[in-house]
Amino acid sequence: MLRALIYLLPLALTIFAFIDCLNTPEDEAKHLPKIAWVFIILLFWVVGPIVWLAAGKVRGAPAGGGTPSEWHRGRRRQWVAPDDNPDFLNSLKGENKPDEKKDEALLKDWEADLRRREEELKRRENDSDAS
Repeated sequence: MLRALIYLLPLALTIFAFIDCLNTPEDEAKHLPKIAWVFIILLFWVVGPIVWLAAGKVRGAPAGGGTPSEWHRGRRRQWVAPDDNPDFLNSLKGENKPDEKKDEALLKDWEADLRRREEELKRRENDSDAS
């Protein structure tokens, strides 16, 4: 079990550092270009990932308490999910109002149709009872 850990731990570290390097924007890679860091991580199996994690990337909390994926902000719209977008939520409210009127009219039509059918059934029952 310990022998497996000796091989799996550096492999996991290498995979983590490799993915971290690939997901890091080019301007956040320190000292070397990002492609050089990829080669260092892959060629120097144990030392490369440790050096990348220690000195290869700008590490620190973004200004304003943002998340690590804040670099995406300039590449997409301000709102991510529809339930976080007030404009989208307001547009839903505007769409529901006409639908509510249509639904009320449809309900009244159904009720009138139901009453008409009930009266028709009562007449048929009365006519069959009288015969």
